[in-house]
Amino acid sequence: MHYKNPPEFPKDFMWGASSAAWQVEGATDIDGRTPAIIDLNSQKKKPFADNSVASDHYHHYKEDVALMAECGFSSYRFSLSWSRIIPKSDGVVNQKGIEFYNNLINELVKNGITPIVTLYHYDMPVWVDEELGGWLSREIVDAFDHYCRVCFENFGDRVKYWLSINEQNMQIVYGSWLGVSKGTNDWDREKWKINHIMNLCHAKAVIGCHELVEGGKIGPVPGIVPFYPETCRPEDQIATQNAEEFTEKLWNDFYVYRDYSPFLKRYWIENDIDPDIRPGDMELCERARIDFFALNCYRSNVAKHSPIESSHQEIKLNKDGVKGNFVYPNYPGVFEQTGNPYVETTDWDWEIDPIAMRYMLRYMWNHYRLPMMITENGYGAHESLSEDGQLHDPERINFLRDQIYQVGLAIQDGCDVISYNLWSFTDLLSTGNGMAKRYGLVFVNRTDDDLKDLRRVKKDSFYWYSNLIKSKGKEF
Repeated sequence: MHYKNPPEFPKDFMWGASSAAWQVEGATDIDGRTPAIIDLNSQKKKPFADNSVASDHYHHYKEDVALMAECGFSSYRFSLSWSRIIPKSDGVVNQKGIEFYNNLINELVKNGITPIVTLYHYDMPVWVDEELGGWLSREIVDAFDHYCRVCFENFGDRVKYWLSINEQNMQIVYGSWLGVSKGTNDWDREKWKINHIMNLCHAKAVIGCHELVEGGKIGPVPGIVPFYPETCRPEDQIATQNAEEFTEKLWNDFYVYRDYSPFLKRYWIENDIDPDIRPGDMELCERARIDFFALNCYRSNVAKHSPIESSHQEIKLNKDGVKGNFVYPNYPGVFEQTGNPYVETTDWDWEIDPIAMRYMLRYMWNHYRLPMMITENGYGAHESLSEDGQLHDPERINFLRDQIYQVGLAIQDGCDVISYNLWSFTDLLSTGNGMAKRYGLVFVNRTDDDLKDLRRVKKDSFYWYSNLIKSKGKEF
């Protein structure tokens, strides 16, 4: 639908940005924090930097929050480090970790910024992996429940928006790349046991929040990449539905309906898969009624029919930022992914498709009728300071302008969207590309191999976003 007037955002709409503890904090071995698996993985990704310093938010949080306030933020989505709060298997709380997050939360609240807190963002403690068996073991469920309850008890008086597990669907879909497949012998089969254990952890978080946080609301954080069919050929449409199911819809249906879909149950039967659902599990999940969806959306994908006799091809992500190095996956008889000639791409072959944002919000609203917030959406690029010491990023401004406009159109379409939090506020460690791939509104003066002075420099996009916020979404 085309509207005569530009979109208007609700008066209480929250504007902000997002980060994750392991990508921004640094300080990985001080004040009682113990290693996380992601620390060890980041150390293997040479020539990219590891996360031992990252953006050093741990020591710069006051400066960073002051910049958020200057920009006009009304929300900030960040994650807590499990191993900073519960550093050992004895379950003893690290008061230094509690103190850091209390200081950060207090600084946000003092500046009128609503904290939106993710409990788990890819950073399993090493002790959980080595002593409990990680995601392969059900022992993680009670340990995660303990951690969540410690967070609710210590921060729930000021934090009312909570997020359970970041991109659970992506951790299963890209299990090898994200390290979740560690210790498995047959990932395609065992991933469904891991996924079920993750669902039990998610349920524990939801139940704990509602029990312990007065007025608390909690939701999951799926990564959503909308799929379009390559053509109007009926086989391409079914392939697209398959792609939706196996990358996102299975998870979203579970969060809302608290049961596995008939589609997935049939898939398990057809492929002789046992997800190891035990007595009491589904009763626990039934109690975990979510309040909203937090959504991460950067791009779109295209699917087409995949003949059963075709060759299997795993996805190969572009890790160096040289266009054309992305390899599309093919799952014979299910779907094949392919390129979209109608949209531009970033240097990492990610589709630049603002309309996907509106499509995604309408899709989620039409299916689930729950409030939504955007918790990740952004533009990654190779960047360095210009000779005048500034960072001019018109491509990011154009990207954000088009994406946020589509959020506004989705609101006009009737979608209940309560917040937009772009990725990211400062430059931080990219999941696969270290400091080489920058997303921030604020430049952090360091490279992968040189810490320099970690100085914060406001990019042109900082000023643009600030103006948009202060105009209440009217001055694009």
